[in-house]
Amino acid sequence: MIHLDFSTVLHGQYLDWLIGGALTTLWLFAAAWICAFTLAVLLVALRALALPPLEWLIAAYVNYHRNVPGLVQIFVWYFGIPELLPSSVTGFINDHNGEFIFALIALALNSAAYMSEDLRSGLRSVAATQMEAARALGLSYVQSMRDVLLPQAIRVSVPPLVNQSLSLFKSTSLAMAIGVAEMTYASRQIENETYRTFETFALASAFYLLMSWAIMALGAYFNNRHLQVKER
Repeated sequence: MIHLDFSTVLHGQYLDWLIGGALTTLWLFAAAWICAFTLAVLLVALRALALPPLEWLIAAYVNYHRNVPGLVQIFVWYFGIPELLPSSVTGFINDHNGEFIFALIALALNSAAYMSEDLRSGLRSVAATQMEAARALGLSYVQSMRDVLLPQAIRVSVPPLVNQSLSLFKSTSLAMAIGVAEMTYASRQIENETYRTFETFALASAFYLLMSWAIMALGAYFNNRHLQVKER
């Protein structure tokens, strides 16, 4: 009969590794989400200008990030991009947790492509006459998008954005491939030293599950608020 012993994993440096991995995962997710959402909003606003060269460029960006595996994108940024940068820039990045920075960039760019498509769908649900009305009131294009159209598009897009947030959170585990000490990396390191495979990855699974539930709960809260405002 297998004897389970969580005390070994939840003790000393192993507990520190788990806590550190959890914090790194949360920090990576939060930073990547903020960057991804900001870029997604910018991409949607630019694409709505309906300028063919700009539309083609953004469409190419979206197609690349939606069709190339996320792990490959991380490898491109970590192994490929530094070869194109000046050695001084590469050295500076490597001296300031380069693995984390490149993982953050890759995850943010990947997620932004998906989020932009969700926001674009939400923007299509907003009546085109609202842009005309906003411009007639003297608002500029940027003001119209910022104050009138995008807030409505974001509210409509909450459910798919929650799904993309969940996907981004789980994708942070890919960062272990380039040495980012997030939760999966820490769990693998602990398992290699303690041979407590079930206990280690059970704790990691519980962490991912609880955080995923928290993201879904937060998404449900904002979605319910949107529905309540809409009913008034």
